Amino acid sequence: MNGFEDDSGDLPHFVGHRERLKNRFREHGSEAVADYELLELILFQAVPRRDTKPIAKALIARFGTFSDVLAAPEARLMEIPGVGASVATHLKVVHAAATRYARGALRERPLLGSWSAVIDYCRAAMAYEEKEQFRILFLDKKNVLIADEVQQTGTVDHTPVYPREVVKRALELSTTAVVLVHNHPSGDPTPSRADIQMTKTIIDIATPLGIAVHDHIIVGRHGHASFKGLKLI
Repeated sequence: MNGFEDDSGDLPHFVGHRERLKNRFREHGSEAVADYELLELILFQAVPRRDTKPIAKALIARFGTFSDVLAAPEARLMEIPGVGASVATHLKVVHAAATRYARGALRERPLLGSWSAVIDYCRAAMAYEEKEQFRILFLDKKNVLIADEVQQTGTVDHTPVYPREVVKRALELSTTAVVLVHNHPSGDPTPSRADIQMTKTIIDIATPLGIAVHDHIIVGRHGHASFKGLKLI
């Protein structure tokens, strides 16, 4: 008996299920499949000889959403039965590809004219991180992205930010504007007093040097907050 046959010589039930799911995706696109089914499609290559539906459903049940699954650390993914190192790595590769795709959407065009793409990228890159990160998007005079850098990584509820280092790096890159971004691992993107004060300090140092702070975005699993939108800058 080979790996795709049961004792009766018939193909196991999941082989037909895989083909039906693939056909549905081909014919109707991603909107025709549920989150766990999209995970199944991703897992088909990583788990070629097992039914992936229970694994996909267990991942969604544990982490909550499709995005949460892809963003989860490998060690936590491997707590799910059926998810070994190779499967976890496969999921992280998909997450990295999605993040890089979102970042590519920001290149070669003014960021201020594609704000939804900025938010999508920031959420893909940071919203599900388990530690706080402070990221800076450096822009030229046409508001086109020059560089995207994570300046600091902190703990679950704090990242040390040094305003003079932020401005120093902006000057090194001949930047005329920046967008500040950080995440709240708690999921709540509401700015703290420390967030507000730190942003004000950066603005006070950057403005006399001709560097504009367009916005400070906080992302979390439950949404995002814009300092500009909240009239905090």
